[in-house]
Amino acid sequence: MPGDDKHVENFAFGQRGTRATVHIGLVNNMPDASLRTTELQFARLLKEAAGGFDVRLHLFALPEIRRSDEARARMDGFYADAATIPEAGIDALIVTGVEQYADRLSDEPYWRALTRLMDWAAAGTVTTLFSGQAAHVAVQHYDGIRRRALPKKLSGVFASLRAAEDALLAGVPARATTPHSRKHGVLENDLSSHGYRVLARLMDGSVDLFVREGRSRLVFLQGHPEYGAETLGRDYLGDMARFLEGEGERPQIPENYFDRVTENTLLSLAGRNAQIADYMEVVTGAVPLQSWRGTTLRLFANWIASIAAEKPRRRIARAAATHRSP
Repeated sequence: MPGDDKHVENFAFGQRGTRATVHIGLVNNMPDASLRTTELQFARLLKEAAGGFDVRLHLFALPEIRRSDEARARMDGFYADAATIPEAGIDALIVTGVEQYADRLSDEPYWRALTRLMDWAAAGTVTTLFSGQAAHVAVQHYDGIRRRALPKKLSGVFASLRAAEDALLAGVPARATTPHSRKHGVLENDLSSHGYRVLARLMDGSVDLFVREGRSRLVFLQGHPEYGAETLGRDYLGDMARFLEGEGERPQIPENYFDRVTENTLLSLAGRNAQIADYMEVVTGAVPLQSWRGTTLRLFANWIASIAAEKPRRRIARAAATHRSP
């Protein structure tokens, strides 16, 4: 599992040697098949969004998550144990979702380690960003808010409408787009009754982006703005492969993602004895437009800037508290 070098610096972006150095930890909980892709998606995103800041990305993992021997061997030396984060000098965290096996999230073997990390993050970071299912784990742990099953999987690229003014959304259009791929969601009434503030909603009124203020600013994304252009297509193929093997219902084609010709071709395969190779040929030949990339870069540039701005204020506050101590 994670290698012996507990404080390995995996990626460095932006203006090195500047006064504004930001250390971000990525707690990558994704399954083996998506582990490397997720790592690179966030690394590329932070690189493009770093601007004039010196951003250092550090990789962490929870040993309690199921991994193949091959995946553990690849992670060795690159990923540190997430239990070492409190001593690693991290300013902010990104926490990804986890594949669910148990009927209840709280019955998963990683639950105790992940929620212990969340407790530390709520006070020990400048800000922590929870992505996808990690947002559901976090609100359940912090405030007992249970996610709800959706009538069908929400998959596609959807309009996201600004619901409140916030520095995190500076320069972001009031109507943007973001990818979603999920079977559950949290209700706005449940969030607002516990002090969360919704910053963006989808067209159907459901929550997209929300925050909770405290010693650390907690940011929650139900969508996946970090996705690459091809990610929803791969996700669809995974669902289709499981369906063709007799597991679950036929997946819906991701909405607002493929061009009309590709959609029609995929629909036509349903009336034939098509195999997964037929679907792969169509999907891999498509060229989806990554319409959300500009918005995502602005969002993460704002997030990085907020970390850099808050660090010196915290340093001054700590120094003042130390000076007051007898």
